[in-house]
Amino acid sequence: MQLIKISLTVLTATIILLGLWAFWWEPASLRVHEETIIVPWPWPPLRAGILTDIHIGSPHNDLAKLKQIVAQTNAARPDLICILGDLVIRGVVGGTFVPPEPIAQELANLHAPLGVVSVLGNHDYWVDEAQVTRALQNNGIMVLSDSAMAINTLSGPIWIVGVSDFWTGKHDVISAMQFVSDDNPVIAITHNPDIFPKIPERVNVTLAGHTHGGQVCFPIIGAPIVPSWYGQRFVVGHIIEGGRHLYVATGTGTSILPVRFRVPPKIEVVTQRGR
Repeated sequence: MQLIKISLTVLTATIILLGLWAFWWEPASLRVHEETIIVPWPWPPLRAGILTDIHIGSPHNDLAKLKQIVAQTNAARPDLICILGDLVIRGVVGGTFVPPEPIAQELANLHAPLGVVSVLGNHDYWVDEAQVTRALQNNGIMVLSDSAMAINTLSGPIWIVGVSDFWTGKHDVISAMQFVSDDNPVIAITHNPDIFPKIPERVNVTLAGHTHGGQVCFPIIGAPIVPSWYGQRFVVGHIIEGGRHLYVATGTGTSILPVRFRVPPKIEVVTQRGR
């Protein structure tokens, strides 16, 4: 009987601790994650700061948290900052809707030598594509929707190709790539990594978000729920297929349920360099 009581006490304490970890401590945390990936990159290394799935209005992710995100991103000193969509959210348990205008006003405080570029995510489309786009552009942040722009660096121009969301946009890769008019390096940015099989070899690296890394990742089995047609194939990190390179960031917010377990909120700073 005594052994049973001890076992039940340990089990109860474990459940409480895991619940606090998954629903409070980890979702409320924030870190900067630096990673270097080897890609076909002919020039000096480039450090790209990635902000995605910030979902301002989800639990632990209010405008004060966004101010912290912006400050820590700036402190990391990336060369380029890429915002990969899902600024807003509606319907998350325990959350409150925050309109895109104050979110974009805070994001306007981001600074990087090569600028700040963005695409929209499915939640941005569901709220109002035009409103979110206007809010960002009114605050000096370029939104690329199946289009591209050249950015001048000390080594020469690079192309940033923005592909609209796989679920809610046209995600017209061909239209986006037609703007690339020379052989300089190409970085594709998009929200949902499910578009990756359609990205041509011409692209040096594709940056995406959307999956949140599954939000929950168990030992051995990995992420049981991933919002992707491909399951865990594109869930997180650096993926190489057929010589093409994809990096999927886990983001900082939460969706559906305010839970993260072994997938902490991260500002990603990815250094891409050649061999």
